[in-house]
Amino acid sequence: MLLKRFLEHEGYDVDLAINVTDVNDKIYAAARDAGVPSARLAERLTRAYVEDTNRLGLGRPDHEPLASETIPEIVALIERLVERGHAYESGGDVYFRVRSFDGYGKLSNRRTEDMDQGEEAGSEELKEDRLDFALWKAHKEDEDTAWDSPWGRGRPGWHIECSAMAEKLLGLDFAVHGGGSDLVFPHHENEIAQTEAARGQPLARVWMHNGMVRMAEEKMSKSVGNIFQLSKALDRFPPETVVAYLISGHYRQPLEFSEEALREAEARLERIRNYLREDIPGGDDRFVSRQREEFFAALADDFNTPRAMAALFELVAEGNRRPLPGARMALEEMLPTVGLESLLAADESADPEAMGLLSEREDARAARDFERADRIRKLLAERGWEVRDTPDGARLVRRA
Repeated sequence: MLLKRFLEHEGYDVDLAINVTDVNDKIYAAARDAGVPSARLAERLTRAYVEDTNRLGLGRPDHEPLASETIPEIVALIERLVERGHAYESGGDVYFRVRSFDGYGKLSNRRTEDMDQGEEAGSEELKEDRLDFALWKAHKEDEDTAWDSPWGRGRPGWHIECSAMAEKLLGLDFAVHGGGSDLVFPHHENEIAQTEAARGQPLARVWMHNGMVRMAEEKMSKSVGNIFQLSKALDRFPPETVVAYLISGHYRQPLEFSEEALREAEARLERIRNYLREDIPGGDDRFVSRQREEFFAALADDFNTPRAMAALFELVAEGNRRPLPGARMALEEMLPTVGLESLLAADESADPEAMGLLSEREDARAARDFERADRIRKLLAERGWEVRDTPDGARLVRRA
């Protein structure tokens, strides 16, 4: 969403699609363990994702397609691959012939012997080659959702879902394809192979891969059990603090997660808030212009948010030393580009009842009763107040 904001600032028309994979092996397995239909579980998880990301206040993508609503396009893409000799049916499954695509491996730069697709056990005997990966999977008795296809009842593989959804909404050879660094292989490598083999054109021109959020130098992972969900972070910290934390490192690098890191982000934001509370003169200043230019130049250079924020903080620091004509106008342009426009809002005094609740919340936090503190925070949110924890103590800000 922030890249979209920056590109729009630069004058581009941006059409952003973020796929929702609501059909895959993990959803079937989780639904069986929970004793609920897989479609219901997928719907619940999708709704939670939308609710949590809405709380960041960054807006929604232009498109959020579901794999389950793209089955006709997925089947048509697989049929095209079969017609061109890049895919074959085996036991009701359909597999992509990896060795039929000369460019396979060009994204991840992996050696052939290192290309383990990591697919489910038992599929090896159905493949012509161990490198091949599933495009369509035959229906199994313990799977509660399936669709008709030329190869029988079944459901799509993960990789083909994303190729079909992207092509349906953005066409071919679109500008930027993003995703986590853990998706370079096999997911994005397979997307490239599928689309180019079927259509003879690239799927995307640029591939951007973000580093993973880590705890204690380990990638967050459900299997490891070190997940700290976005919703929990937003229960404890204001949305702009979470955004500031996320842009504190370069998007391509791993980002260490800790409560201390979030508190440091909040302290940095408070410096901006304090400066904006001052009477900032209008006009033009050469230093302001230089910092503004450096801010946007950093974003244009591989979306270097740490360098951009350094330019912004230098502006604020200089503004605390001397009057800087035009600084507010520059900040009004810079902050929304990185999702921090809420810092520009004027403070409003809270009513005595809200202040009483805030005091109760602080008592609960001091007693490390975070469950009670979160309940009080939600009560304040219902009254229209957002709690912001600052180095000088908690304060209330009217919610937008």
